[in-house]
Amino acid sequence: MSTNADEIAEEEIVERIFEAVVEQRLPPGTKLSESALCEAFGVGRMRIRRSLLLLASREVVELRANRGAYVASPTADQAREVFEARLALEPTIARLAFERATPADFEALAQHLRQEHDANLQGRRHEAIRLSGQFHTLLAQIAGNAVLLRMMKDLVTRTSLIIGIFGGPAAANCRDDDHQQIVDALLANDGQSAVDLMTAHLRHIASHLDLEAKSSNSVDLVSLFAGQ
Repeated sequence: MSTNADEIAEEEIVERIFEAVVEQRLPPGTKLSESALCEAFGVGRMRIRRSLLLLASREVVELRANRGAYVASPTADQAREVFEARLALEPTIARLAFERATPADFEALAQHLRQEHDANLQGRRHEAIRLSGQFHTLLAQIAGNAVLLRMMKDLVTRTSLIIGIFGGPAAANCRDDDHQQIVDALLANDGQSAVDLMTAHLRHIASHLDLEAKSSNSVDLVSLFAGQ
């Protein structure tokens, strides 16, 4: 990839928009103006359109006929479905992680928990949100199942969108002490407790959503992305 700003690849544009969504700096329903994104990234309109198509293929962005692109806005029913899917998958991921985790995996989990704790302690909310989702994808990676890992990455992104709409301004994806308890259970060779803790953890997140809420935030895209 060229280092010139006007040669930035679609993949980098996609990743920066994707991270802003996951970290809830781009709320659900935000209009992604092509002209503003062109200015922010210093690229032409066709490159932005290709980037938005890639994001739409990951269901991070919705392309609306004659209206443009918007950050996806899950409905209340879709929110319920996401948590039903997570409750179906993640206890199994916890069990597989228990069966397959190596000492190196436990060190990676410990390092990740330290980063989560520091981000929460220091009030770095966007980073804490990103790290909370990464904990779940890290467990899926340790579980050693590529299909489950791809599904978890998708569900974590959808969860961030859902919390952006239904979680309220102070909401976060997860409590880092819940994550610590899950890892402690794995370290204690107690796979069933890890499974049960994961289930309780997901139910706790879902119970703190207000499925009647709506998000109506707007964002200055140029200020958000330019100069990053």
